[in-house]
Amino acid sequence: MKESLPILLLKKLVLLPDQEIRLEINNEVSKIAIDEAIKLNNSNILVISPINLLEEKPSASDLPKIGVIGKIKTKIKLPNNNYRIIIKGLNRVEVIEYFQNNVGILKSVVKRIYIKKTNEVKETALIRKIKELIQEYILLNSESSNVITSTIENINDLDLLTDIVVGFLPMDLNKKLLYMNEFNYIKRAETLIKDINIELEVINLDTKIDDEIREKFEKEQRDFILKEKINKLNNELGILTDKQLELNHYKKILDDLDISDKVKNKLYNEIKRYEYTNDNNPDASVIRNYLEWVLNLPWNKYSLEETNLDNIKKSLDKTHYGLETIKKRILEFVSIKKINKDVSNPILCLVGPPGVGKTTLGISISHALNREFYKISVGGLNDSSELVGHRKTFLGANPGKIIQGINKCGVMNPVILIDEIDKMNYDYKRDPSSTFLEILDESQNKMFVDNYIEEPFDLSKVMFILTANNINDIPGPLRDRLEIIEINSYTEYEKLDIVKKYLIPDILSNYGLKNINFSDDTILNIINNYTRESGVRELNRILKRLIRNYCLEKNKSKEITNNDVLRILGVPKYTKEEILNHKGVVNSLAWTPYGGNIQKIECISFNGTGKIITTGNIANILEESIKVAISYIKLKKYTTKNFDELDLHINALHAGIKKDGSSGGVAITTAILSIIKNKIINENIAMTGEITLNGDILAVGGIKEKIIGAYNNNIKTIYIPYNNNSDLESIPDNIKEKLEIKLVKNYGEIYIDLFSK
Repeated sequence: MKESLPILLLKKLVLLPDQEIRLEINNEVSKIAIDEAIKLNNSNILVISPINLLEEKPSASDLPKIGVIGKIKTKIKLPNNNYRIIIKGLNRVEVIEYFQNNVGILKSVVKRIYIKKTNEVKETALIRKIKELIQEYILLNSESSNVITSTIENINDLDLLTDIVVGFLPMDLNKKLLYMNEFNYIKRAETLIKDINIELEVINLDTKIDDEIREKFEKEQRDFILKEKINKLNNELGILTDKQLELNHYKKILDDLDISDKVKNKLYNEIKRYEYTNDNNPDASVIRNYLEWVLNLPWNKYSLEETNLDNIKKSLDKTHYGLETIKKRILEFVSIKKINKDVSNPILCLVGPPGVGKTTLGISISHALNREFYKISVGGLNDSSELVGHRKTFLGANPGKIIQGINKCGVMNPVILIDEIDKMNYDYKRDPSSTFLEILDESQNKMFVDNYIEEPFDLSKVMFILTANNINDIPGPLRDRLEIIEINSYTEYEKLDIVKKYLIPDILSNYGLKNINFSDDTILNIINNYTRESGVRELNRILKRLIRNYCLEKNKSKEITNNDVLRILGVPKYTKEEILNHKGVVNSLAWTPYGGNIQKIECISFNGTGKIITTGNIANILEESIKVAISYIKLKKYTTKNFDELDLHINALHAGIKKDGSSGGVAITTAILSIIKNKIINENIAMTGEITLNGDILAVGGIKEKIIGAYNNNIKTIYIPYNNNSDLESIPDNIKEKLEIKLVKNYGEIYIDLFSK
């Protein structure tokens, strides 16, 4: 049967059959619909919810195809002209059509649908199950009303029962809409049973969580009360608790500390704060950790330093060969400190290739001076908080590496080695070197403040020793605060002495061995043919390998010979490069962070258009030196050849190493002249220096390392800038005796030597 009904639109409410709701209506269109329903439709009205609840003015397409006929039981007009009505749901209907009447009221044509009951046994089972679950729900949910029990007790209509129970349960709007839109009461009942079971599971879980929280809270309260009673009884009996003992311990340490009153008062307040903080409070562990750190710092505690210069010299000589400059600097410092105890500690930076003993020298200095030692590696460091700590409010905060080192040493005057200062990482966010500006500045580090400790700590008594391979990688402001001491590469004969006096005795002592000998010839064979380094690190590893193999083979001989070296180590790894008797090949003295070396520059020419080809990882500065060299050769008219009709190819051997800097200018000029003038340059000659357009040769850096590199590569004659004359004072005499060192002011002097004879 079809009928026409006015429409009442509910957006936040669902009306189900046999459910009563109270509404206050202020919408004029809804008021007209209610009046028409009462007057023309026996108080019946179609109650629907729009499909899109966010739509302010829904169209017919936004309205559902199913609604509920509601019976308006009462209507009261309020003083504010709103309607207060009570409406009861009757039954679901299918909406055939929506339309507007002549006064603009939305109306509908609906058809009532009756579902025939076919399975009474299943219905009865579903009815019993729903009633059983509702009883269980009421028992578990203390907030629910048991009125529903009496309401559904005598209901045996499954259709009616599902609608009543759905209205009772705390379901969201979308879930109730699903139930309203379902005509099949069997499906509604099955879905309802599933939803009630879910609600029961949720209630059980909530109850379990509440019980666990309540038990924990009750236990904490019980423990707190018991502890307070115990504390009270202990106070009456004069027995101190663990916390009271701890507090007394902190107070005693603080009383004995020789620190300023300001710092002492702050620490007293921290102890008092810790006393009033419950042990279960997370702040208690934060305060305790802070007090442990601050109170255990070595405030005004010093180790007794060695002041006997002879003892210090013997101790340093015992562990390290040579290195006279740094040893002399340490002795100077000690001698001055004997006169003035308040003299500032030097901030030393040892710069040199790997393996020459920079790090171990720091350890030896601490032993010689009878100071504690601590090492901080900053290679790859990019976060300054690693050095100066985090605020104690951060989770897991601790002091930085500087304060940690002081604490482990237990004194205020240790030797702290900061290793690989040239290998810190920098980016646009962080610059850890700026932190060192305060730590390593004599005028500032007396008041160094760690972020965690928050109080000034005197670092002026610490001897800081830094190590680096390349001084150019240390930022300028930081480098300005350092006393740079260069540690140069070792010559083969220096390595020979180090092996005989230090390495072999040390290895034999560590292995518990005696009387294993190496001849000088064998050691030199190992140095020249199995290692190629500025220091002795790889040499030390090879010697250990040879001695271990000696033990493994249980060799009866007391000497390791060249035959043993060949058998154990195999064929030599390094041999002298044979690039001889070629025009255009010249030896250039080169400096690298790993020591001095020989860099071969080779040049060829062929017919072309004046193009210059560079290979061998040549950087921009060296390319400019090539252009300067060509212009100088043209200026001096050293050749009649037209450079516009020649192409030059200049190659620097060992392409894996970047060739930068202008000190190769002299060698490049010589290589170009060698190829153009068809003159071979002797392989025993090497040179370095920056050349100008007028042929003047300017001073360059790294002369000492370059000369040692030339010596180690069997060079006989070297040309260096005249203005580097002062650098020769630091060259060992035995090296200068075996090298012919020519000081030149202008390239014309080299040209006369090499090309005019």
